[in-house]
Amino acid sequence: MDHFVLKQHETYCEDVPLARIAQEFGTPTYVYSRATLWRHGQRLLDAFASYPTLPCYAVKANSNLSLLREIFAMGFGADIVSLGELERSLKAGADPQKLVYSGVGKRRDEIEAALRRDIYAFNLESFAEVELISSVARELGKVARVSLRVNPNIDAKTNPKITTGLFSTKFGVVEEEARAMAERIRQSPQLSLVGVGCHIGSQILDLKPMAEAARRLADFAKGLQALGHELAFIDMGGGLGIRYNTEQPPEPEQYAEALLSAIRPTGLRLLIEPGRVLVGNVGILLTRVIARKQTPEKSFLIVDGAMNDLIRPSMYDSFHDICPVAEHTADLEKMDIVGPICETGDYFGKDRSLPASLHAGDLVYIRSAGAYGAAMASHYNSRPRAPEILVDGAQMKVIRRRETLDDLWALELN
Repeated sequence: MDHFVLKQHETYCEDVPLARIAQEFGTPTYVYSRATLWRHGQRLLDAFASYPTLPCYAVKANSNLSLLREIFAMGFGADIVSLGELERSLKAGADPQKLVYSGVGKRRDEIEAALRRDIYAFNLESFAEVELISSVARELGKVARVSLRVNPNIDAKTNPKITTGLFSTKFGVVEEEARAMAERIRQSPQLSLVGVGCHIGSQILDLKPMAEAARRLADFAKGLQALGHELAFIDMGGGLGIRYNTEQPPEPEQYAEALLSAIRPTGLRLLIEPGRVLVGNVGILLTRVIARKQTPEKSFLIVDGAMNDLIRPSMYDSFHDICPVAEHTADLEKMDIVGPICETGDYFGKDRSLPASLHAGDLVYIRSAGAYGAAMASHYNSRPRAPEILVDGAQMKVIRRRETLDDLWALELN
């Protein structure tokens, strides 16, 4: 459920008409619903309330400071993968003791900054990281809390570009190597092994791979405990899918039970790293029709949004529902919804059934754009990035202004 609804023949975000947003802020524009964000966050928190669980929001999904402030105000921590995400999270009010640092390529300066901030833990992905973090901690006179990211070689049955739990990907280490890393950590006075974890992929709709991964991690954790390692948590990552089209993603309660049935017997704290499931359906991309075009083979609806604003359809062949803002009564016609960028791959949808009466000046919106939308936007074709608007009931505020042309080359001038 979200708060983008049709009222009196036009689409609203909560109590604000999308047409009013377009009139005041132009297009393309990202629009977010605060009520939807809080509803999704509370559903997740309630689902795991029966067991000690730390939800660490995957900041990469959407890193807008205003949205982060809302998320951290609910009690979420953060899963971060860069120095920028570390500082951004802290600026938005994150508790350092709720921050976990993931990623396969942490730089020395990033590790140093995180250690100085006394974050909760680093997720280790290689022997090289063991040595590097140990070295930096020694220089700073610190003890780094670390967790081993295990690659369970489990197929999450999702898009190959967002599958992370197979041996063919760059993520994590096999169990045998993880055990050897645990022994090396035990020998280092600068490192403290506090957890084990995994993340098998994103947009997961089948809970069986997640449940199997949880069982594997629970068994692995018990094995380490038997060897004398004093663990505090198991980090099961994120990846729960959302509905873009006809998918039927699991409910948060089903997700919780799939993990907790394996984790609960260990007595260890559970960490999860929700991203898309929290913010995906919180946002839409609002865009305006520039023109209609017909070729001998195709009908095109050309809009002012483009792949630099929302790259997921081009990059992942992903589906996003596309809807007219105003209700139309005309017959439906199949068309490709495309942007102005000089790439055949610049499209939002192909062969979509939309009203034949759509014409230049009409508004359409692209649903489920809250995750990996604005966060992955670029300046390709020297296009300024779109603004972001947060709606709260009948109120709306700019949480990221529209870039100007001068912004595009401000860093290039002497």
